Amino acid sequence: MAKHAVSGVPGDKLSDAQLEALRVGIADLAPALTAFARRFVRNEEDVDDLVQETMLRGLRALHGFTPGTALKSWLFTILRNTFCTRYKVSKRECIGLPVGIEQIMSTPASQEWRVQHQEVMRAIRDLDRDQKRALLLVAEGTSYSDAAAICGCRVGTIKSRVNRARESLRRNLE
Repeated sequence: MAKHAVSGVPGDKLSDAQLEALRVGIADLAPALTAFARRFVRNEEDVDDLVQETMLRGLRALHGFTPGTALKSWLFTILRNTFCTRYKVSKRECIGLPVGIEQIMSTPASQEWRVQHQEVMRAIRDLDRDQKRALLLVAEGTSYSDAAAICGCRVGTIKSRVNRARESLRRNLE
């Protein structure tokens, strides 16, 4: 059974022990939720707000959780829906700036940032295939054990590959 899964018959009311297991599971999944939230928003404060709201919504909706399903997937769906709702609301809100001020206040992307981005992408492309795959999986929020299962190797091997990839990137980008 998946980690953080609660056994039971769908439709049955959850017991106090099951509810407590789900609460602990939600807390345990905070790092994965944070990594997933970074796909939607870049500002760390917004990431934290999105994760916090997702966890609160998950805790409030525990009675609607279906036993036997993956808690992580359920929370990721809540996070995605929360982001979509926030996005729709933000599009409707008027922040009160004078018309045209956005053009005056905005600055074009710097050439330096573009060059740095290209250097990072080149350094990642130059990594060994196994190191690159391990690094990208972990960077996306996949646990070391899940990454090991995907790559068909041991957890220690994944950790080693990620470490070697990071060191290689550090050397190539200095």
